[in-house]
Amino acid sequence: MIFRVPLQLSFIALSLAQTQGASKLQWGPCNKTEVPSEVPVDCSVLMVPLDYTEPDSDEKLQLDLVRVPAPIKPSKGSILFNFGGPGGTGRDQIGIKSLADELLALTGRQFDLIAFDPRGTHGSKIPIQCFENEWDAWSYVLDLVPANSSDVELGKQWAYASSIANTCLRTQNKTGSLVSSAFVARDMMQIVDALGEDGMLRYWGFSYGTTLGATTAAMFPDRVERMILDGVQNPHEYYHAQADFEEFSDADKEFSAIFTGCVEARENCELAKGNNKTAAELEQAVWDLLDIVKYRPIALKSFMLDYNNVKSILVEALYHSSLWPVLARILNGILTEQYDLVNDLFEALMPTTTTIDIFKQAQQPQVLSAIHCSDNMVRSKTFDDFLPAIQRLYNTSRINGDRLIFLYSACAQWKIEPKERYTGDFNVKTKNPVLFIGNTFDGLTALVSAKNVSSTFEGSALLTVDGYGHSSLAAPSACTIRTTSAYWANGTLPSEGKVCDSAPLYSGITWEDIIQEVYGNTTAPAKRQVPHLSKLGNPLTPSFIPR
Repeated sequence: MIFRVPLQLSFIALSLAQTQGASKLQWGPCNKTEVPSEVPVDCSVLMVPLDYTEPDSDEKLQLDLVRVPAPIKPSKGSILFNFGGPGGTGRDQIGIKSLADELLALTGRQFDLIAFDPRGTHGSKIPIQCFENEWDAWSYVLDLVPANSSDVELGKQWAYASSIANTCLRTQNKTGSLVSSAFVARDMMQIVDALGEDGMLRYWGFSYGTTLGATTAAMFPDRVERMILDGVQNPHEYYHAQADFEEFSDADKEFSAIFTGCVEARENCELAKGNNKTAAELEQAVWDLLDIVKYRPIALKSFMLDYNNVKSILVEALYHSSLWPVLARILNGILTEQYDLVNDLFEALMPTTTTIDIFKQAQQPQVLSAIHCSDNMVRSKTFDDFLPAIQRLYNTSRINGDRLIFLYSACAQWKIEPKERYTGDFNVKTKNPVLFIGNTFDGLTALVSAKNVSSTFEGSALLTVDGYGHSSLAAPSACTIRTTSAYWANGTLPSEGKVCDSAPLYSGITWEDIIQEVYGNTTAPAKRQVPHLSKLGNPLTPSFIPR
């Protein structure tokens, strides 16, 4: 929703934003439909410029904020969060009890946690809606299959990407020019000013949230008090390459770990329990399964086991190793032809879907394309010009290389130019050092990216978590809690080369156990159940929004 404010008032608001020490935010009860929180939260709104390139304009955009208050009073300040995407929301995520408990523990329980839905996303007041009816939107979603799912899919995705680029240009030309990461960075600084604290940014970004954080730090280096970039995407590639090649470079290694870990913990892994198969044999059986269902799908009572569905389950499991025991059970059921059991497992895992969820799922791939393609600067004139990028993706990862080609095809042909795009480099010296975190095996954002980006941020530090999955949230670790809490409290950085151990694979050890180890039984955290398929271990994005 866009609000018009008299020009005189906008200048007054600007002057207030530059004055520290007095909050302009009024916190109160949340709309439970928009913010379905499982923990105590409060909400506020903030009016920001709709278009930062037009300082004389009186058009405003309403940002909706949600806050999880610090358990320890008084709060030491506020930390802003972005859980990834681009296109991911925040207000419906931060109040999930298991996630809120983890974030509070990782920040020392001394800071307020704040999230908002970035411009363009489903929860914002200017959501990207390229399609004019839900039928077309869902048709697009249902066509988002791995590019290797058939011999004709690659060409189809290129053509479909041309269509979505033209459709968005026709229906979203104005809105689509206002959703770049540079504008979201400016929105975050507006929030910092409105908080009335010390005028300094405290921020934790995951996945794409690391690119947003790096962009914000490069634009406002003197405003950084604390910043953690966790599960690091390479922003150089995000802005300047045909695809995010580097982030998938550990995907196949993590995928293989599903099976090596299974064999090493055979009694806790149903796929290896009761047999003497090697990890290599188990992995090959799954690759063979993919080849079979590609041409001969298996019909269950309620579901179809085809290449797209099986591949999606495997890729989603890369987000969080806590999913691997249930994945092993599903795969064992398929390989031993226990199809009724497999069907029952799927039914148990499927989420209860509301009309709002369906609308959001139909919209989010459009948002992903609109933001990423708006930020990215590379275009390809023909499909043949784009083919080398596809081959490089295939060569980078067998499990993940065919999954995002629909997005990169759209970016190659994107028509909407943003009002502002960050075009600088990431050789940054922030006022206070940034902390980077990377897992040893992260199939969605490889550790090498954390190393590469950290090397260009002067004075920054890198914490390596010896674990599997996407970001430190996927690898429960008391060491991580102690390291990040010390950083938030007083800026203490880990020593060079520091590595934190995490819970062993197939051990069943959760963040609940780790938090109790560090803090004692001072809270009653919710039991983390096996995630629904729409989350599959990753509380940051729905399953069909590949990162």
